[in-house]
Amino acid sequence: MPVIECDETTARERLADAGLDIQQGNTDHERWRVEYGGATAVAYDGKVVVQGEGTAQLEALLRGDDGGRVHAYFDGASRGNPGPASVGYVLVDDSGIVAEGGETIGTATNNQAEYKALIRAVEVARDYGFDDVHIRGDSELIVKQVRGEWDTNDPDLRESRVRVRELLTDFDDWQIEHVPREINDRADELANDALDDD
Repeated sequence: MPVIECDETTARERLADAGLDIQQGNTDHERWRVEYGGATAVAYDGKVVVQGEGTAQLEALLRGDDGGRVHAYFDGASRGNPGPASVGYVLVDDSGIVAEGGETIGTATNNQAEYKALIRAVEVARDYGFDDVHIRGDSELIVKQVRGEWDTNDPDLRESRVRVRELLTDFDDWQIEHVPREINDRADELANDALDDD
């Protein structure tokens, strides 16, 4: 549950400018509340608490994010190949970690999980409103397929590559690069934690 330290009056003005319907708080401690995209923001003195599904867009509005560049790290995990699978992602900008997460995705091969992780990372970067995304992953196969350097005969992977390329059209600029596993350790950890917790 993200907690955004901010002036609640300024945050309210940002949300009103974005056309959101702001309601009175439900208790004496709540200044106001708003629902947007499946998430709810509740304002208290000096902070806003965001909860629910899909909080990225609401968080971006509250922070006043205005585009910019983000580094997106992704990793997928599969135990059994195919087997129980999960994804992990981390978004980092100049101020530090913007968002991170890990979740199970059912049964998948390792390559399918890698693509799902990439898709999730790009979706979150888009929802935060970044203009430029620099993607990093430790799967050379996925990186080279997305760049168009390698092809695939696997219909599932081909469909995932198309989905990634479609999502990337939402950005003014994007790059994708292969990095060593140790550079991608946080995304790997989040993917494996999701499997361990399932």
